[in-house]
Amino acid sequence: MIVIHYTAMQSAVAAIDTLCDPEKEVSAHYLIARDGVVTQMVDETARAWHAGAGCWAGCDDINSRSIGIELDNDGFSPFSAPLMDALEDLLGGILSRWDIPAHHVIAHSDLAPLRKVDPGGRFDWRRLALGGFSIWPDKSDELPMRESLVALGYAVDEFGLEACLSAFRLRFAPMRAGPESEADRRDAASLATRLGVDPTNANS
Repeated sequence: MIVIHYTAMQSAVAAIDTLCDPEKEVSAHYLIARDGVVTQMVDETARAWHAGAGCWAGCDDINSRSIGIELDNDGFSPFSAPLMDALEDLLGGILSRWDIPAHHVIAHSDLAPLRKVDPGGRFDWRRLALGGFSIWPDKSDELPMRESLVALGYAVDEFGLEACLSAFRLRFAPMRAGPESEADRRDAASLATRLGVDPTNANS
């Protein structure tokens, strides 16, 4: 899988310094600066320490199964056009080299909803989906939320429905708040059914 992060730092240089400091015990395969410059820090065949504790699609060792991409963003600002252009180019190459499906391009918050929010509500997941690099919901019948989230890969049993719903909204409906809604259920069911999974049978 591919995990998208933001650096939450003031510059790409500062982020690279941190990611290359052994004492920090954190790393990533790539960093994309706001001006679109891509820096590779770890070979794609090697394990990087970017995901931390988490779970996605039944996998609880994300670092061994993923490529981590850090985006030069403070967590509050819009993501720059050069950065997004470079990200799409990078994703196209990685997806083809490793035969990774678009639904396995995920947010850090997807795999660790209790402790992470990156890349945050300002990241343009819909743009990635339109380019074939991720997924986005369309119209669908309403189905049970829990089963849809499990079918998508969220570890509801481990993190709880509320946390996973929050992570789902952060990615697909960042302005949505309050109790679980019909819109949440329709969006989640749309994605689950498009992946060929029956949300009423999360083990299928």
